[in-house]
Amino acid sequence: MNKPLKQHLIDPEICIRCYTCEMTCPVQAIQHDDNNVVVDPDKCEFCMDCIPVCPTGSIDEWRVVTTPYSLEEQYEWMELPPQAEIEAAPGDADGQEALDDAMAALLAQAHAGAGGRSRAPDSASKPTINLYNLGKPVSAKVQGNYRLTDPESDADVRHVILDFAGVPFPVLEGQSIGIIPPGTDADGAPHLPRLYSVSSPRDGERPGFHNISLTVKREEHGICSNFVCDLKPGDTVQLTGPFGSTFLLPSDPEADILMICTGTGSAPFRGFTMRRQRVAPHETGKMTLVFGARRPGELPYFGPLKKIPDSFMSKHFAFSREDGAPKQYVQDRLREEADRVTELLKSPNGYIYICGLKAMEQGVEEALKDIARGAGLNWPELRDEMREGGRYHVETY
Repeated sequence: MNKPLKQHLIDPEICIRCYTCEMTCPVQAIQHDDNNVVVDPDKCEFCMDCIPVCPTGSIDEWRVVTTPYSLEEQYEWMELPPQAEIEAAPGDADGQEALDDAMAALLAQAHAGAGGRSRAPDSASKPTINLYNLGKPVSAKVQGNYRLTDPESDADVRHVILDFAGVPFPVLEGQSIGIIPPGTDADGAPHLPRLYSVSSPRDGERPGFHNISLTVKREEHGICSNFVCDLKPGDTVQLTGPFGSTFLLPSDPEADILMICTGTGSAPFRGFTMRRQRVAPHETGKMTLVFGARRPGELPYFGPLKKIPDSFMSKHFAFSREDGAPKQYVQDRLREEADRVTELLKSPNGYIYICGLKAMEQGVEEALKDIARGAGLNWPELRDEMREGGRYHVETY
């Protein structure tokens, strides 16, 4: 009997195929095919470098096995296999010790991916995952490309609308899609897809039309962001996805949702808000948005957001570079709204979603910890309880 050992795996349901882990791994143990991103058990040294860079926690999966799952097996998975029952052979003291060591190592994992491993809300709709991949992408035509930020601003953020011309592309609020930029990289290989959160609701940017929208910021040396920001109506793009099975909107109209974001991290929350407006327009006081940017002119959707009634969604903006005003960040606004946040933390219907630049994560975590402490709550325990219940979600990049 082979001695039991710990194997590092990736959850194909949660993985959004951003390939960040693959680019981070120092020993090239992580690789991909057209379908999945996998870990080579013969190369993985458990250095853990890939864990903190994963935006979804899908990289933080482990199994105790007697025979490692092969790459071929992992490439075929649509979901992770359950932990198998493993027993040492009767009288095999060495085997039992190895099993105990492997189990202890498994239980000791820190689950350090951004936000840890989350679950989808119990009431969320079932998502479609990886319908189109690198070997079988889908084409979409550009319907519109609109600048969201002031023309004189250094931040060029675009609202891009894509039409699928009747080809099925079922996508839920909170999911992402991949855009394959044309051309090849320095090694002559085709570019990998870049991931963008969908910013429209499931029934389309326009209700009943088969289209979706994206919120894309131009990066100076961004191969894909420049490609997308320069697209013209009528242009065609190649897409993969949809991806993501946890950062989803609860369908329960009683769900009380706190959305915290910076910049293009607002994309999924635009989809959340539009979905709620379409299916539950009379529900009030159940959505709160805390949105950060450098200046009002660099905050995507600032104008449309101001038109949403405060009774439907409470909005709190934080500007870090506004002329004549002190610097303010999303964590500062959270502390100012401590009473509202405390109410949500104490509610079994309270949900927290965090999306944006990774730099915001620590500040938000500290603010929530302080607010919880002030209310007599243990934040680490409450956060883990909410995460396990599908009520706490983090996607940062």
